[in-house]
Amino acid sequence: MTYILMNSGAATGTDSMLIVMAKTAASAAGKGWYFVAPLVGILGSFVSGSATVSDIMFGALQFSAAQEVGLPVIAILSLQTIGAAAGNMICVHNVVSVLTTVGLVGKEGKIIKNNIKICISYGIISALCAIILLKTVFPNMF
Repeated sequence: MTYILMNSGAATGTDSMLIVMAKTAASAAGKGWYFVAPLVGILGSFVSGSATVSDIMFGALQFSAAQEVGLPVIAILSLQTIGAAAGNMICVHNVVSVLTTVGLVGKEGKIIKNNIKICISYGIISALCAIILLKTVFPNMF
């Protein structure tokens, strides 16, 4: 799936699906992409079950979106990785594995529902921290 997303436009000489999604999403979110970046990472981990695969799958999207909006690429890619790491707490197969280990089979929906609130809050707080750090502590670094 990642290969198709990244290389879909090569045969026709057009932008890949990721680049098209990045341009569209970046134009919609604008400077608010700081808050979207960790949520994309969370989504990637939820779907794939892996922070690494989430970063591979959506790294190009984040890179292109950051460039499109004019945000620091390193900060946006860092927020992608933070979101991807957090997204593992709501990944279905991770939750099933944990609940099977502790003997609570059948509680997957409840755990995911509780964890998704924490996960999204973590992503939003991460974005706020990034904005504060970039504006106050490291204003000229990126």
